[in-house]
Amino acid sequence: MATTTNRNDKNSKNEGSENQGNQGTSLMDQARSAAENVKDKAKQAGEFVRDRTESAMSSAGKGMENLASTIRDKGPQEGILGRATSGVAGALDTTGHYLDEKGIQGMVGDLTSLIKNNPVPAVLIGIGIGFMLARLTTSSRS
Repeated sequence: MATTTNRNDKNSKNEGSENQGNQGTSLMDQARSAAENVKDKAKQAGEFVRDRTESAMSSAGKGMENLASTIRDKGPQEGILGRATSGVAGALDTTGHYLDEKGIQGMVGDLTSLIKNNPVPAVLIGIGIGFMLARLTTSSRS
């Protein structure tokens, strides 16, 4: 009788550890599933932000091109003011076309190339921007 009770106790313990093992596996699967869900949602959010940014850049580019056309049409055509109007309109048109065609990815690529080709000026500009931000964010002590 004691032997039967010992076997039942051992079987109960084995079943209990198997249930705990199954529960642990189930929790791991749930954690993996939750992590995959979070990963997918983050990817979707990133794609949404990227698409919206690209759309905004394209709209800004088209707006600049339209403004350039308006300046050309309504601005002075001759003399010094005519040349200034033409220069401003040309710059707006070129910038608008660049924003419309290249978008964020193109701008990042161009900036990366510029920094690689001119590292010293890029570092100096970074130091200057850092200095200006430090001056703006710290209170003046007098």
